[in-house]
Amino acid sequence: LSKERSQNPEADGFERYIGLEHLEPSNLKVRTWGDISDGVTFTSVFRPGQVLFGKRRAYQRKVAVADFSGVCSGDIYVLEPNGDQLLPELLAFICQSEPFYDYVISMSQGGLSPRVNWKALANYEFALPSLEEQRRLAVVLQAIGHAEESLVATTEALCMSEDALSMREFGDSGDATMRSCTELIKSGLMSLQTGPFGTVLAASSYRESGHPVINPINISDGNFNTEGGPFVGDEDWVRLKKYWMHEGDLVIGRKRDMRKLVYVTDEYDGYVVGSDCIRFRVDASVIWPRFFFHLLRSVVTQRWLKGQAFGSVMPGINEKLLGRLRVRVPGMLAQRSICGMFDQLNVAKSQLAFRRQQLQSCKSSALQAFFGSGA
Repeated sequence: LSKERSQNPEADGFERYIGLEHLEPSNLKVRTWGDISDGVTFTSVFRPGQVLFGKRRAYQRKVAVADFSGVCSGDIYVLEPNGDQLLPELLAFICQSEPFYDYVISMSQGGLSPRVNWKALANYEFALPSLEEQRRLAVVLQAIGHAEESLVATTEALCMSEDALSMREFGDSGDATMRSCTELIKSGLMSLQTGPFGTVLAASSYRESGHPVINPINISDGNFNTEGGPFVGDEDWVRLKKYWMHEGDLVIGRKRDMRKLVYVTDEYDGYVVGSDCIRFRVDASVIWPRFFFHLLRSVVTQRWLKGQAFGSVMPGINEKLLGRLRVRVPGMLAQRSICGMFDQLNVAKSQLAFRRQQLQSCKSSALQAFFGSGA
């Protein structure tokens, strides 16, 4: 554990600081940081090549290797090999291994914000291969790391392209294709439906199995996860028919994270919209549902929603607010063409994410083979 400190980082020539918020889970590269000139109370110094390990909420898997000097939060341990028995470039990978995390999480103390202390961390034991074997492993892991960085950079480039396309296709151009949601609703081309509140569906009606009721907690990566419920029985489900989902509907969380949006496929037909969600339904003969899905999740719409959301603790939206949203509704051929471009971008991002998962699996296998199961 490095114990180098700076009581006046700016006077000592440091320019950047790192807090836990700057470390990305499962990513060894430091991509963001803070400017010391903005004011900071951190005193722990780190140097290029040292490992930064987030000791608070270690289950978030925040480990990185510094490539510049600075100071960091007291919730980050600055680590380096002691002696010449361990290659420096392997230390970060050891801190990413499953046995290491199993140990650290088991030794963390505290309720809402568990931390692992240095004494417990220092007692972690693992099988240490010879230096020759370590060098072989370093070559493999560094190759995997470079490949991961390439995938991350490509994904970021795709996201930038998607945002640029969103600005071009969904920005308020002021032309005749721009309509407010209120206009579309009055024209019968769209309807909005907020899920039932307690007066319509009380918590006492929930069951351990049956028909799923969807709230933002059930939305992940554009899909519904109903494993933990809640559910309603047949009688309540029939009574709640106006809140059913059908293929082509769009369901959005109406509080905090409004990017939680799902395009409803046939497998979700009959699911019930929960009180913290709003269902969009459009006339598919005029508005292609998949086009409207991309419009709602676009950077243009999400920025607007964030700016309009009300409430400080948990900002939210409602049907009245959504009625003010202006959207571009071009002809059907244009909608399908635009939709196709966004679908292709999403397929490419999914393929990159899958490849990254494969690399991470290779890395875990290599670490397990070389360093064993730990103690």
